Amino acid sequence: MTKTIVLYPGLAVSHFVPMMQLADVLLEEGYAVTVVLIDPAMKEDIAFPAVVRRIAASKPAVAFHTLPRLEDPPRVTHDSQFVLRYYDLVNRYNHHLHSFLGSMPPGSVHAMIVDAISQGALDVTKKLGIPVYMFFAANASTLAVFLQLPSIRTVGQPSFRELGDNSLDFHGVPLMPASHLISEMLEDPESEVYKALMDGLRRILEAEGVLVNTFASLEARAVGALGDPRRLPAIPSVYCVGPLVADAGEGKEKHKCLAWLDEQPERSVVYLCFGSVGAGNHSNEQLKKIAVGLEQSGHRFLWVVRAPPPLSDDPERPFNHCADPDLDTLLPEGFLERTNGRGLVVKIWAPQVDVLRHRATGAFVTHCGWNSVLEGVTAGVPMLCWPLYAEQKMNKVFMVEEAGIGVEMVGWQEGLVEAEEVEAKVRLVMESADGERLRARVKAHSEAAAVAWKDGGSSRSAFGRFLSDADEHMTPERTHVLD
Repeated sequence: MTKTIVLYPGLAVSHFVPMMQLADVLLEEGYAVTVVLIDPAMKEDIAFPAVVRRIAASKPAVAFHTLPRLEDPPRVTHDSQFVLRYYDLVNRYNHHLHSFLGSMPPGSVHAMIVDAISQGALDVTKKLGIPVYMFFAANASTLAVFLQLPSIRTVGQPSFRELGDNSLDFHGVPLMPASHLISEMLEDPESEVYKALMDGLRRILEAEGVLVNTFASLEARAVGALGDPRRLPAIPSVYCVGPLVADAGEGKEKHKCLAWLDEQPERSVVYLCFGSVGAGNHSNEQLKKIAVGLEQSGHRFLWVVRAPPPLSDDPERPFNHCADPDLDTLLPEGFLERTNGRGLVVKIWAPQVDVLRHRATGAFVTHCGWNSVLEGVTAGVPMLCWPLYAEQKMNKVFMVEEAGIGVEMVGWQEGLVEAEEVEAKVRLVMESADGERLRARVKAHSEAAAVAWKDGGSSRSAFGRFLSDADEHMTPERTHVLD
């Protein structure tokens, strides 16, 4: 019987896409792969279902199964209650997940890989005796922080919010300002959100292991701490199996921005893009300041612009971040005409992997989402760090302080980056000796990334250890049966 590994991805493009890259590797190793999905329409991100459909259509060897829809599902929106709603959604789908897994031939499920934020599925895998591994779509440094958070603060001590910019000392990572933790950690420690997230982080320890989308040499200190029981006792095995980065779009219709890049000199273009969800949409004022900074810098640019966030924060009116932006209204008067030929503004989306790997791209202004960081690293492009949400502030600390692959765009923490800062940092990366040193470090990491998945490379070896460990955990007595 062919061994089947079941993947249970999270409801986010940034979590789904790298897990599908993992599916490709499992297929190459001779495993059957089944992807079990909560209905993608459960999440407010209207782009997510389209991404799922496109990727599913491109992987005929992978079996995709969408669980039956709940009668009265909770609405999963990006607000202060996101974690509670998401956990509730996953838990309420457990009976459908149990039924599906139980319907598979006995002993056919070799292991299950669950997105780290969907850890409620552990209740199902425990009942069925299926070895379960977590997939951590962020980096090893963030994982190291998350695993230490439940024990770093004791009752009666100041909350993380009260600590402000005071630094926290975690094993394996640079000093981390408390203000840079994810927003849920900055809630009142007595709040439901805070307690739920802490409980969720503790549940990671229940898995057989954690697969992380990174490679060992990029995060040597964090990887060392995660593998040192003296530093971080009682954590499961950690397998660094990245970079899991989508392939360039070979064979697809060429996007107009790539044709424009073909006409630009080598390493001459600054690329700006701030992620795939609505939280990455800038205000009208910020868009104008970016435009002024780019114009004043004198450098070529390719800028992905989305419509600003809505004035209303009514959860019943989720923001369509794919709305067509009116560039004439959003950007300074005459900006498009004055920068015509030197710059290109693209609405909503660009083929990021292709753009970053293009010879003309010389710098990347990024929100520091981990997928984007890895895409920048593998392309060898230095980054200008402008974190916005989730763990991106933590990623910024790693990128600037540890890996030396980016510089910080000052002002993001106050909610507004001035035009002068945009101009100055673009010039620094594109013109200065500091920029050249930054470029050299990213290039070295890019070369290491290319080796990581080759025979004998660190990620290939880590993946082999995962498969071997999964074989050991799938003993006859753990062959799953229905309760």
